[in-house]
Order: sequence, then structure tokens, then C-alpha cells
Amino acid sequence: MSVFRYKAIPLDGGRAASGKLDADSARQVRIILRERGLLATEVEADQSTLSERARLRLATSALTSFSRQFSALLDAGLTVDDALTVLVDQSESEREKQLIGALRSDIASGLSLSAAMAKLPRAFPSFYPTLVRAGEESGRLPHVMQRLAVYLEERAELVSRVALAFIYPAVVFGVSLLVIVGMLTWVVPQMVQVFQGAKQTLPIMTRILLSTSAIVGDWGGIFLLAALLGGAAFAYGLRNDAFRLRFHAWRLNLPLFGRFERATNTARFSSTLAILVGSGVPLLSALSAAEGVISNRVQRAAASQAAAQVREGVALSRALAATHQFPPMLIHLTASGEATGRLDSMLERAAQELSRDLSRRVEAFTSLLGPAVVLLMGGVVLFIVLAILLPVFEINQFVK
Repeated sequence: MSVFRYKAIPLDGGRAASGKLDADSARQVRIILRERGLLATEVEADQSTLSERARLRLATSALTSFSRQFSALLDAGLTVDDALTVLVDQSESEREKQLIGALRSDIASGLSLSAAMAKLPRAFPSFYPTLVRAGEESGRLPHVMQRLAVYLEERAELVSRVALAFIYPAVVFGVSLLVIVGMLTWVVPQMVQVFQGAKQTLPIMTRILLSTSAIVGDWGGIFLLAALLGGAAFAYGLRNDAFRLRFHAWRLNLPLFGRFERATNTARFSSTLAILVGSGVPLLSALSAAEGVISNRVQRAAASQAAAQVREGVALSRALAATHQFPPMLIHLTASGEATGRLDSMLERAAQELSRDLSRRVEAFTSLLGPAVVLLMGGVVLFIVLAILLPVFEINQFVK
């Protein structure tokens, strides 16, 4: 439901009234007021409520669940409005209820489902309403919603697989770093008093450790503050389009991570494009919608450039190849799909192959990264321990 402001006059005469009502549409507000003996003279949606609705969003898992359940209800023969009513009743999240209620309200006011979804850009990605519109026009909305659910599940699985692969090395590195900083700021200063009382030349490892500990103790706060200010300045700089474009171009040129990012964005782009084209969306509209799933600005600009060339009559494979921003696998399979008339299936195959290749590379990289981080941090801790113990051994030998 939505909130509407109204002004009305009593049917039997009297002072004009005004206020707010929760309803699915302005028409329903007029009916409610008529039942109360009031004649509505002005009904409009509350702007504050509209801005709150525009900020509504859904997590990927919630959007996937919504797509699958909505598809099942439509496939069972329910109308769109009835299916949304069922989803509102069974939803346990207040945010989901507000969002689905907003959809029902817009549909009750005469909008199509795709148009209602387009008014909630934070909840539904740009390709989502486009694909729903194609399903509405072709009469295959349940099938389209099912494909959307599968696509969202596969995309979420890919993202989680990549993220989980880096959790172990990140945890080991973080814990080891805290241990090292703790030793430098607490353990080593305690040993300094022992070393200062000894009339001997300290080993070079110990002198390096003491110097490092002094720097961390004296300048650690300044370094931390500088890091925080640098991070804030970097975040502010990302608001500038030119700076963000240069940063995204730098990310793509990184030796290993650049390849991961390029493959991830290409897999998203080709999979989205496959669903859109396979559902009957015109290629130019599909390209425009698929651009939105690309997180890297350089590759997004390349996709936009390819769409402009396709608009001029250039084949999609040639247009993508001219940008030099997409892997050869996508180019070759797209060309094969254009030649055989199976563009959607070839794009889907490209997405699957790129996802598999990315998963293999990430697993291989993290299987080496974990032990490497352990060895590196272990080496640093060993250096600190030896730097502390060597003078102790020398003192003991001197005493003997």
C-alpha cells in the first residue's frame, strides 16, 4: 500500500477535511472517502512516502527467492495481483512487505509489473524490468521469472565462491598482523630494558627489531591517522568520474587480479545478455540493460561503445572485439552464435565457460596464497623471536 494525501468535503455540507490514507491507489482512496460520507476534491501520493519507496532494496538472496516463488505462483495460474498478495502474506521481512506492497499499489493504479519494478531501481537491477517486460509481451512471464531466479542463484554462487576463497588467507594475514604489532608495541619494549643494561653489542637482527619497534611506538598513531585520511581522500576521489575511470583501468591491468575482474564482469555481462536475447528482447535493448551488471567502468564503457557500433550495423562479435576489453572466448562464441542463429545459447555457454575458468583459477591461486601467507607471517614472527632470544643467549654465554 501507499500513503495518499487528500482533501474532501462532506456530502451533507460542512467544513472541508484533509488528511492521509493508506490505500493501493487514488481510486481506492476516493471509494473509502465516499463510504465515509466525504467527496474527495484532491488526492495525491505523499512525496515523502515515494522517496522512501525509491530507497527500498532487496538482498540478492531475497530477490532470488522472490523470483522463484513468484514464478511458481504464476505457473499455478494465479494473476499477478493475487501472486503478490500471497507473497506479502507469507513474507516475514517488513522491508519485503513494503516493497511488494509498493508493486501492488502501482499495478492497481494501472502500471504494468515491469513499469512498477522500474520505479524501484535499488531493489530490481536495470535488466530485471526489461526482462519482465519481455515476458509480459510474450506471455511467458512464469518462464522468464524462473530464468531470472536461476541466473541470480548462479551469479550469487560465483560471487560467494570467489569471496570464500579469499577469507582464509585474509583471516591468517589479519591475525598475524595483529600478533606482530602486539609484539612490536608490548613485548619488544619490555625487552629493551634488559638489553640496555647489558654492556655488549647487540646482534644486527635485534638492532633492526628495536628500531622498528621504536618507529611503530613513536609514529604508529601518525601512520594510522595518515592511512585513515588517505582512505577518506581516496573514497572522496572515487566520486570523480575521471579518477574512478583511471582507477578501474588500473585494476584491469593488475597482473592477476585484473584477469579475475575481467572474467567476472564478462561472465555477468554475457549471462545477462543471453537471458535477455533468449527472452525476445531486441539486441540493442538487451545490450543497454546488460551494461548495468558490469561493475568496472572501463568495461561498461566498452559495452556501451559496442552497442553504438551494433546500432550502426556492425556485428556484435566484431563490435566487442574492437573494444579490446573482453576475453577472446566471448568473441569467438558470440561470432559462432551469430553465424548459426543461436546467439543466446552461445552467450550462455561463454558465461558458463568463463565462470568455470574463473573458479579454477581462483581455487588454484588461493590454494597457493594460503600457505604463502602462513610462511610469510611465520617468517616475520620467527625473525622477531630470534631477535629477542639471540641477545639472551649471548648474555648467558657471557655469564658462564
